[in-house]
Amino acid sequence: MGLTKLGAALKPGLAQRLFLATFILFMAATAQAKLDTAVCVACHNAFPAKAGKNLHVDASLFNSSVHAALGCQSCHSDVTAIPHQGPAREVSCGGCHPTQDSAYRRSVHASVRTGRAIPGCLDCHGNPHEIVPVRDPRSPVYPLSLPRTCGSCHGSPELAKRYGFPDVYALYMDSIHGFALTKDGLLVAAQCSSCHGSHEILSRKDPRSRTARGNVPATCGSCHTGVKSAYFEGVHGKALAAGNPEAPVCADCHAAHRIADVRTVAWQVGTVGTCGACHKEHLRTYRDTFHGQVTALGFDETARCWSCHGSHAIFPASDARSSIAPANLQATCGKCHAGATKSFVSYQPHADPGNRKLNPALYFAALFMNLLMVGVFMFFGIHTVLWLFRSLFDSKPDDSGPGRGGSGPASHGGAR
Repeated sequence: MGLTKLGAALKPGLAQRLFLATFILFMAATAQAKLDTAVCVACHNAFPAKAGKNLHVDASLFNSSVHAALGCQSCHSDVTAIPHQGPAREVSCGGCHPTQDSAYRRSVHASVRTGRAIPGCLDCHGNPHEIVPVRDPRSPVYPLSLPRTCGSCHGSPELAKRYGFPDVYALYMDSIHGFALTKDGLLVAAQCSSCHGSHEILSRKDPRSRTARGNVPATCGSCHTGVKSAYFEGVHGKALAAGNPEAPVCADCHAAHRIADVRTVAWQVGTVGTCGACHKEHLRTYRDTFHGQVTALGFDETARCWSCHGSHAIFPASDARSSIAPANLQATCGKCHAGATKSFVSYQPHADPGNRKLNPALYFAALFMNLLMVGVFMFFGIHTVLWLFRSLFDSKPDDSGPGRGGSGPASHGGAR
């Protein structure tokens, strides 16, 4: 860029800096000196910040960046003279970062990128002249800052409408992970890259994605190792491993972004509906019981699905490890009902009065009670109708009475 254009870009108040930059350029040119990073930075530092990141380079920030040791020509190899005419060519980060560049090109971001609407390297890592290590708290991709960086797109209503994704930023910030990261400052809390990866972010519909349905337990298990082991021992994990696409995974029970604290009453009460989304018949019979009716009233001190069946290591009743195996029922019920006996645990929590094969005694008892109830209502219904007709008949006026044309004294006249 020529000195005339440089002067036009600067404010009058920067005249001294312009003079210094011009002097340095003149000395470098007359001495036929090689390109030097200090000279480049001194010149570009003189540009006002509003000139943009392609022109203005903050010397102090550049000198503390990861790229400072490389020098300007490592990236801007097309610049061969000072001053140079025209802007420098766009730099490809893949020249130095081929692994990350290759991973990014396979990502969902690269596949839909149009202009600068979808993030490229600089949209996440920041100004190329100010990039600091990922573990530096100043970095936009530092764990505490990453949700906000991703949220610049995934919290934008305009972009959400254009590309059809939900406002996951708000959901995440309201989750237990979001609170742990942003409120408590726990760097170990899950953030965007923990689940989606960093460069090779794939659509959840892609079987290679970390958030694809079949891979969710392994992704969550990278932090929740104990839960992962318990899940794969249980019926749900075994069904998933066997290739059942309908088998529930972590996100089905806990959600994907707005993950609640499982210790809250609201979440615990809501688990009945969560399990019932798959186990509809068991949900119906549960709601007919005392436990189900008390839960429906919002009380938390009552048995729910996981109280009896467990949460992650769920086994069928035929498995000796199951909490509802016949040998374990007294201990399971005894958690709430101290001193539960064998007779007590013979109670059927999912008894169905409509299932004659499974519960014949209950079926016939319910049938008898229903017939009795219908019979009683029919008897008293007929009785009430007949009583109504009698009442109407008895209240009909008697035309033969006095004053109704009968033979009373008033009809013959009196003695005069």
